[in-house]
Amino acid sequence: MKKIGIGIAAVFLVGALGYAGWFAYTNLRGSGPAFGPVPGNIVNYFNTPTAAVSPRAPVNNTEFPLTVPQGFSIALYAKDLGSPRVLAWDPKGTLVVSITQDGKVVALPDDNHDGISDRTVTILSGLRLPHGLAFRGNTLYVAETNEIATYDYNPATLTATNRKKIIDLPDKGFHFTRTIGFGPDGRLYTAIGSDCNVCVEKDARRAAIYASNSDGTDFKPYATGLRNAVFFTWSSDRRMWATVMGRDYLGDNVPPDTVDIISGGKNYGWPYCYGKNVWDQTFDPSQKAKDFCATVEPSHIDMQAHSAPLGLAFVPKSWPQEYQNNLLVAMHGSWNRSAPTGYKIVRFKLDNKGNYLGVEDFISGWLTNGGALGRPVDLLSDQQGNLFVSDDKAGVIYKISSAH
Repeated sequence: MKKIGIGIAAVFLVGALGYAGWFAYTNLRGSGPAFGPVPGNIVNYFNTPTAAVSPRAPVNNTEFPLTVPQGFSIALYAKDLGSPRVLAWDPKGTLVVSITQDGKVVALPDDNHDGISDRTVTILSGLRLPHGLAFRGNTLYVAETNEIATYDYNPATLTATNRKKIIDLPDKGFHFTRTIGFGPDGRLYTAIGSDCNVCVEKDARRAAIYASNSDGTDFKPYATGLRNAVFFTWSSDRRMWATVMGRDYLGDNVPPDTVDIISGGKNYGWPYCYGKNVWDQTFDPSQKAKDFCATVEPSHIDMQAHSAPLGLAFVPKSWPQEYQNNLLVAMHGSWNRSAPTGYKIVRFKLDNKGNYLGVEDFISGWLTNGGALGRPVDLLSDQQGNLFVSDDKAGVIYKISSAH
């Protein structure tokens, strides 16, 4: 009897190992660039900390890996940051960055005004996965995974004091980042990702964007059915645009990741549908789910599945006319795809009403045969038209400038 029990257990073990191997091969064989070691330090490709590099220019006798459009240059603004994520400008124009995995918020001042950060100043530490940042006057808002708090911020000393929690948020979960931003209406918006790959949420605050007053009161849903809208911004006509990550484990090319135009009171379909009202029969094959998917808001732009779109920004007004109205999106890069995709910044061409016209790479080259040199995260421009990009794999901030 004992031998039979051991035999049954062995069969189950072999079956479990076989399933695990099949699952890993099917879903994870292309995850190396996301989770594997960096094949080289991208800092070494820059001649000096202030070197501006033209596309494909040789630096230190090594071909520069990143391709940027003609008329643009790229430089390192800051390095050795660990895993920088969200970017924000303080009231005096100092770049402030959340270092989520280290539980910190830091400032990167340019003391000598040469266009490159001179030092890293820790403003806050010991936080719970801080991500979203926002300023309203001299008040700093920080979204940790479980709450939003405000601080009295001194831009002269780069210090934050007098912490005050204003909003409770669902803690951690499958998607643990919380992103915040003030809209044109003065309301504070908060994006909260789902607690699963695909499921019916038990906490209504998840898979949604909420809005509140600046003091945290009147915290209520703004848009729902958004699996993981990690970043959002507003166009000049006051519409909210968000990047949204689709579910995993439906194959290499389904479902699309999307850019959505977010309207108050609307549902965007997750978990029952994705993209342009496509019914997810794998999750719920019922007629009720099918009918529901016909009523939700469709995506505005569909993109390659598993690209992992994060930061998005409309191009600065000082850029060439051919770029005007265009939207830049940072593709963090896939892990759930057999052939890796993403690891670049793309340019979505839009007309003056925001209608989609086409897409092309804006900056690429982080993905190499040996892995990923970096993973772009957030995009933020300054008043001079420079674009700043955080990279949480290489631990740097890039500065992209137009020579036009």
